[in-house]
Order: sequence, then structure tokens, then C-alpha cells
Amino acid sequence: MDRILACPSHVKRMLIQTLVALALLYVALCIALYFKQRTFQYFPTSRRLGPTQMAGTFQSGTTLLQLTVRPHAGPGAVLYFGGNAEDVSGSVGPLLAAFPDREIVMLHYRGFGGSAGTPTEADIAADAAGLFDQVHALHPDVIVIGRSLGTGVAARLASTRPVAGLVLVTPYDSLLGIAQRSFSLFPVRWLLIDKYETWRYVPKITAPVLILRAEHDETIPAESTEALRARFPAAQVREVVVPGASHNTIIDDPAYVRSLADFDAAS
Repeated sequence: MDRILACPSHVKRMLIQTLVALALLYVALCIALYFKQRTFQYFPTSRRLGPTQMAGTFQSGTTLLQLTVRPHAGPGAVLYFGGNAEDVSGSVGPLLAAFPDREIVMLHYRGFGGSAGTPTEADIAADAAGLFDQVHALHPDVIVIGRSLGTGVAARLASTRPVAGLVLVTPYDSLLGIAQRSFSLFPVRWLLIDKYETWRYVPKITAPVLILRAEHDETIPAESTEALRARFPAAQVREVVVPGASHNTIIDDPAYVRSLADFDAAS
């Protein structure tokens, strides 16, 4: 019986070698994921509009960033932060329709639309704060809008600056949480650098908030958006679900423009 149950030494060696190989492969995949993670988070895009159409620049430290700007005199402005693959100049149309009496300033993240540098959460947050200060100095009434990835940027900004209103389009509670579900076999909590944990900033946001959610959002899980909404006091936040819209088509829906215009009127 002992001979039947006993595992031959060469089989044991093969089993150990296989386990070691699998362990090394897992470690190698973790290392690759760590060093390549930002290629999964950011997809820099070119600027659709020509260089003279609503073009502007912003100097953030030593980095020259590109803007899409519709100048407008007066106290009001809109500051817009886009998604991780968005050319914000291609999204300006609905903002022009919703905010005819506000200056519109849209940031092309580092590496996007001709901006210098490479994107990181920390750098984008610093760029957003510096740009807000510049815009706010001329326009004391600034509505901040973030879309998808940009909702984390906008919320973080609103927690430290006197924004007049905050609009979050297809927002998430935490990109870390979404990444953990997508890469469940890996210790994402320890690997992810740019976590975009929007929930951390909610307690310090005092401005009125509008959340715009796509009914058929295939990118941001509905439970992540709902978790974020639940963190705000009920009287502070209004949520609008755009029927039939997906993550990428929500800005094309008339309800998007209508909701932005209504929020502006109520602010």
C-alpha cells in the first residue's frame, strides 16, 4: 500500500518545478502589470480641432499644456476634465450649447492633444489646481465638470477649491475598486499607483453636485456610481440617469445638454 501511495521522486521534482515556474510566472506578470499599468489607464489622443480653433495654453511648472478655450467675458466659467481616451476639443459642442454665457476651458492632460509630459494622477491633480486658480482669478463663478476618469480629477479639485458647482459625468467611487474586479487574480491594491479614489474627497466638497449617469454604461459599473452618490448628503446631490445612453454616447444625448443648462440655472 505504501508503494502505491508513495510519489516517485521524479514526479515530485516535476511537481515542484511546475509550482516554482507558475510562481515565477505570477511574479513576472505582477511586475509587468506594475510597470505597464499606465498604458491601461491613459490613452493619449490627438486634438481634432485645428491649432487656431479655440486653442490656448497653460504653463504648469515647466510643462506646457494645451487647452481648448471659448473665451467669454463675465463672472462665469466652466472648467472641464475629460476621460482617459478623450480629445476634449471634440466634446466642446454640448458645452457651447449648455453654457452660452460662460467661458469654457478644457484641459488636454499631459501627453494628450499636444500637451507636453506624460499623465499621472498626481501631475494631473496639480495641473487642475493651477488651472483653476488662473481661471478663478478672472471668473469667480466656476463650474467644474469631470467625465469618466476626469470625475476623479474634478472631485479632488472641488475638495480644495471654491467651485460654484460640480458635475460628474459617468463617475466612479474608486478606480482601484473597479481594477480589483477586473484583475482579481492580482494584488491590485498594492500594485496600482494612480488609484483615483474619489470617495476620499467627498467629505470636503461643499458645492452642489450633479451626477449624470448613462443607463447602459458598459465601462463604469452602476454600483460604483451609486456608491459614490450615496456618500454625498441627499440635499447636496442630484442624479440624472440618461435613458438609452452608453458610456461614450451620453454627451450626444439632448438630456445631457438640458441637464447641464438646468444645473447652471440653479447654481
